[in-house]
Amino acid sequence: MAKVLLVLAGLLALVAVLAWFYPEKFLCVDSGPAASAEVIVLLGGGSHERPVRAAELFHRHVAPRILITGEGDDAINRQLLLQAGVPASAIEVENKSRTTLENAEFSLPRLRAKKVRSAVLVTSWYHARRVQKTFEHVAPGMKFYSRPSYFAFARADWTRLGIEKRMRLEFLKLPGYWLRYGVNPF
Repeated sequence: MAKVLLVLAGLLALVAVLAWFYPEKFLCVDSGPAASAEVIVLLGGGSHERPVRAAELFHRHVAPRILITGEGDDAINRQLLLQAGVPASAIEVENKSRTTLENAEFSLPRLRAKKVRSAVLVTSWYHARRVQKTFEHVAPGMKFYSRPSYFAFARADWTRLGIEKRMRLEFLKLPGYWLRYGVNPF
């Protein structure tokens, strides 16, 4: 039994080291260009690259509507979508949520009211795993696809653009969400 525990601890340490040195391989989840749905859910935060990505996906006909979720920068994200040519009639705003869990919980009633069965989640690449797993946890009967923004994806940009701190913080938030809310990151 001690040998098994030692091997498991070694494997866990190896995975932790690999995730630390190659966070983009672990944190980024992308469902690919074939993923389409009934709505795009745009999460607040980031450096305004998220609404640019959501507008791009909208114009590629990935989904006919966009739900902005998140308090604070919801008005800015709406304005950026409008500037990118997304019609106001295709945009809905949920502006009460302040965390990733609340993004999912507060968006769900709106999605259910419109009988949505599938959604494309747009966030930053380093936030993608936690977002997808949180939405799947909150709404297990729905299908969620991840199509993140790749702003500052290159390793050379992490420090220069201030992404490294936010990205590294995800390694604390993933197990934190697992322990506190039961959101399994795997």
